[in-house]
Amino acid sequence: MNHPSTTARRALAGLALVATLTSCSALEAAVGSNDAKAPAPGAAPAGSAREALAGLQVKNPAAMTGYDRTVKFGRAWSDSTGAPGAGNHCDTRNDVLRRDLTSIVFKGTSTCVVASGVLDDPYTGKRVKFVRGPHSSKVQIDHSVALAASWRTGAARLSQAQREALGNDLLNLIAVDGPANSSKSDDDAADWLPPNKAFHCRYVARQIAVKAKYRLWVTPPEKTAMTRVLATCPDQALPAENGKGVALPSTK
Repeated sequence: MNHPSTTARRALAGLALVATLTSCSALEAAVGSNDAKAPAPGAAPAGSAREALAGLQVKNPAAMTGYDRTVKFGRAWSDSTGAPGAGNHCDTRNDVLRRDLTSIVFKGTSTCVVASGVLDDPYTGKRVKFVRGPHSSKVQIDHSVALAASWRTGAARLSQAQREALGNDLLNLIAVDGPANSSKSDDDAADWLPPNKAFHCRYVARQIAVKAKYRLWVTPPEKTAMTRVLATCPDQALPAENGKGVALPSTK
């Protein structure tokens, strides 16, 4: 039986090494090409919810001392506040129903009071029929940043007029499924997110927009939860106050 010489064995080993290095170089080139296309880790686009979140103060929750929903935030759904859309002779609840529902029928000759409509609920993804009357609570108006939660994160130091605006600000209000809203109570993003996961990014972005506008802070667990959500949608923009889903539709 013939055995290859030492020189031949070395030649074969050299060829194998060249092939291996060539293969590695090709792999590294491919990886480098993919990395070049990937966004820089941690980069928050200007105007994004992540950028706004990074600008919020992080503090532990304040005590609820002195909190009273009616006294500190004024009469519910008042049309007489400094909130956008106020002063149009229609209470805030009906304003939000008119904005968020479809197939709207007004009560009698009113152009304000919504008698019925259909809600494509962002919290559950279900379609909910609204009919004013004994079962109208099937659709509720939620404060994205609950008023009690806002009190714990800085609303106590706002002026009375600012708190009343916060309670009626269209940016902070969403028509939603009643039971889902009840399950939320006054929780923040650390303790509650909508059952509809497809809405998580927009939900958190809306809370951040409200907190930025009224200079509220986030708690450490709340920021962690918001950061986790926004990691799935790093380019999520803040809702615009004059944009769809926030501003009132034209009555013209």
